Amino acid sequence: MSSLLSHNKDPPRIRKSLSDICPDSSNATAKSLRHERLSRLGSSGPSDVSNNSSTNHAESYFLRRENRLSARKKAEEETLNNDYKKMYEKALATNQRLKSRLETSKQELTMIQDHLHRAQEGTLSDCGSNELEAEKKESWSLKNTISDMEEQLKVKAELKMENQRLKDENGALIRVITKLSK
Repeated sequence: MSSLLSHNKDPPRIRKSLSDICPDSSNATAKSLRHERLSRLGSSGPSDVSNNSSTNHAESYFLRRENRLSARKKAEEETLNNDYKKMYEKALATNQRLKSRLETSKQELTMIQDHLHRAQEGTLSDCGSNELEAEKKESWSLKNTISDMEEQLKVKAELKMENQRLKDENGALIRVITKLSK
């Protein structure tokens, strides 16, 4: 092969390898393609015409191969884009549904808080009237207790006075008995 390049006065063409063009392909595939290309170029013989035809044949093969790979890659990208588009639309629909549920929940929460606030205000006003009634009952019971205690104090005072009277009578009787016994 080096003899072919030395006889050929044209500068050697620099071709990109398949791994440079399509980085997704594996190294093993790229090496086998390079080996196949080199074997075709090497088997062509010493003539420049056959070398050029085999080079053109190899170039056309690789161009067709690259076109097929790029077409396949485009198809895969479109499929992925469609998949992403479907996933995006699905996520968007889910987000809209969740937003509507959230809005409904917020409205329900507001209504429940309003009802709770109203109920608490009603309870407080009821509690106020209940407290007034309780205070009235308590004051009435305290008044009854006070009047009972006043009556008990009166009875106690009367009992003290009667007790004192009985003591005085008892002392007088003891004196009379002592005078009689002497």
